[in-house]
Amino acid sequence: MKLPRHRTGDPDLDAAVAALVEQAETEPANQDLVFEMIASAIRLARDHTDRGDLKITNAALKEMRSTFRVFEPYRSGLKVAMFGSARTQPDDPLYDQARRFAAAIAAQDWMVITGAGPGIMEAGIEGAGADRAFGVSIRLPFESTPSGLADDPKLVSFRYFFTRKLAFIKEADGFVLLPGGFGTLDEAFELLTLVQTGKAQPGPIVLLDVPGGTYWTDWRTFVERELLARGYVSDHDLDMVLITDDVDVAVAEVVGFYSNYHSQRFVDGRLVLRMRRALDDAALARLNEEFADILARGAIERVEPSTAEVADDDHLDLERLALWFDRYGWARLRVLIDRINELAPADATTGQSSGA
Repeated sequence: MKLPRHRTGDPDLDAAVAALVEQAETEPANQDLVFEMIASAIRLARDHTDRGDLKITNAALKEMRSTFRVFEPYRSGLKVAMFGSARTQPDDPLYDQARRFAAAIAAQDWMVITGAGPGIMEAGIEGAGADRAFGVSIRLPFESTPSGLADDPKLVSFRYFFTRKLAFIKEADGFVLLPGGFGTLDEAFELLTLVQTGKAQPGPIVLLDVPGGTYWTDWRTFVERELLARGYVSDHDLDMVLITDDVDVAVAEVVGFYSNYHSQRFVDGRLVLRMRRALDDAALARLNEEFADILARGAIERVEPSTAEVADDDHLDLERLALWFDRYGWARLRVLIDRINELAPADATTGQSSGA
């Protein structure tokens, strides 16, 4: 194998690692990455890294491997992550709201990811049913795993919050947050930060309350008064979330995000948006007029699959738009995706626009 640039620093060790990678029957396309992971471990050892730091690295790698293995068989399906308080009691209206949302989204052929604890998490598992639920639990002395997932192979246990958050963000296609404590707010703000900065894929984010609830409306008031007014966020950043107390509205927001939009990928510096149905000339002109502010240059235009996408067999059946995105207006990109869904041509099977 051709050795990558990141090596152990010792030619003999490099040769031994390369031989080990090949002996492990690693797929040729991935040999460089496996080599670098082993080289990093060797470098940690040669740096005389503290044992506690090695424990963190070791546990994180094992937890990520376990997560990828559990989710791999389900990668083709859509999943929504549900967040909320572990302290919510079964007789609380929020518990029923979470259960109702999970049941409704599961009926749309989605799967649900929860933190596999009590409260809102247990309500989500109950609503979706164990067959359509994943649990990504954190090992805490005061939390127990709901009985519905106790022996389920779709349950992953984490020691560290940061690896658990990675699982939530990476594996979910949409997010619904119900009221909760510090942990829920931490998850909300981290999720928004990742989407705002382009470190996570854009997706539907719903802040769900019960009818008459004030948790998320008060949250928005705080954000507008203390963050937006001081210039810490832009007004477009609030376009990334929908606040509602209606389960049907929440389900429509999550499902509707993928009514035409499918996925995205950067190819040679240009952002490619994949869609199920192509937009007509009038719709394309409207996009260019409305979203000129996030174009570094050029225009939004239709393209064919790139050489890189063809090599990866990357959704070659889908329609494509490409743009020289400024890599700054991520919240505006979220609105662009909404427009792609709204302007989608009628679905031939129903005569209706599935983005409506």
